Amino acid sequence: MRRAVAALLVLAFAACHSARTGVTSVPGQGAVAIDVAPNPIIAKHISGTLWEFACDVTLRETGGRPINVQNVSATVFAGALQVGQESWDANRIRAMGYSTTIPAHGELHYHFAPRRDVPDERYIDVLKAELRVDATDDTEAATSASTVVTVRH
Repeated sequence: MRRAVAALLVLAFAACHSARTGVTSVPGQGAVAIDVAPNPIIAKHISGTLWEFACDVTLRETGGRPINVQNVSATVFAGALQVGQESWDANRIRAMGYSTTIPAHGELHYHFAPRRDVPDERYIDVLKAELRVDATDDTEAATSASTVVTVRH
């Protein structure tokens, strides 16, 4: 009985720790981590049905090799229903005045403030978004990271 309980605790511990990370990388290669502030994102009413969803995204290189950001995307859900998706490729990020190159153990800061029509403001408090970054290191090895943020008004 004790062994069964111990095995369940080990499995639960492993599941909790593996579920925490949204980072995909290989040891010895570049790796990216993503943080979003604020979380929850505070929706700002602009006028009529137009709302702004501003946030600051910090990307950190954690594997010890320089990386190049290829894409940042946001997939938006109202409950379980996908209601939107937007991507910023490297060219679009550079056009916004941001770098897409992160030195080894360095970080970048991006500010995004997309504006969207929300037909009923009651939807705002059930919105969540998965933000994902895809990058490659200086050997073209791929890495990615994602995080989920909620929205409030």
